[in-house]
Amino acid sequence: MRAMPAPEDRAEHDGAPSASRHDLQIGRRLFHLLNGVSIATAYALLFTHEQVIHVFGAIACLIYIADRIRIAYPETIARRAPWVNRTFVRAEEQVREAAMTPFAIAVLLTIISVPKLAALVAIYTLAIADPLAAVVGIRFGRRRITHNRSVEGTLAFFAATVGIAAAVFHWGTAALPLSIAGTAAAIGLAAAVFDLLPLRVDDNLTIPLFVGFSTWVFAVLFGVPLR
Repeated sequence: MRAMPAPEDRAEHDGAPSASRHDLQIGRRLFHLLNGVSIATAYALLFTHEQVIHVFGAIACLIYIADRIRIAYPETIARRAPWVNRTFVRAEEQVREAAMTPFAIAVLLTIISVPKLAALVAIYTLAIADPLAAVVGIRFGRRRITHNRSVEGTLAFFAATVGIAAAVFHWGTAALPLSIAGTAAAIGLAAAVFDLLPLRVDDNLTIPLFVGFSTWVFAVLFGVPLR
């Protein structure tokens, strides 16, 4: 009697997504990075606050609609574009929203809620620090802090967030280097600790909002102007 294929083998064969958060999925993470960096850079250089809300608000709505179509017609995606499932979608997202939906909502809420420089720090952190920490943790993580977090991945998240905050403040403010360094370090530490919390909410939603408001608070405490 022929053995039945494992669920993941069947998923791969029929074109359904089979990856989990423990897989590298480099294409997905690069897509995540490019989207976030493009949004933040466009906000920094091209759009006013009002313009970016209108433009990205429309994009967020289109992302939501496209994701609902994907969920409603999974067999069409599996048959006509199986590379989409292999590259961008995880197995648990086959019947629920993909990460791009909370990503888009959180970025829009962050832009609406906090000053521009704080929003830039938050969006760049989501775009760069989050996937970098995942890649480092999966490839090089040896010392576990929690089930899904390693010392190596957390240090990568911290270092990237500090670098992002320092670069944004250096570009956007005339604050003293010591104030910028202190603010960036505080933001990185707070963000890294927050990322360790075992929340049952998608981190694409929680990270930018937390980092945005944390940046606002620490900038006030360290005397770094955000406007």
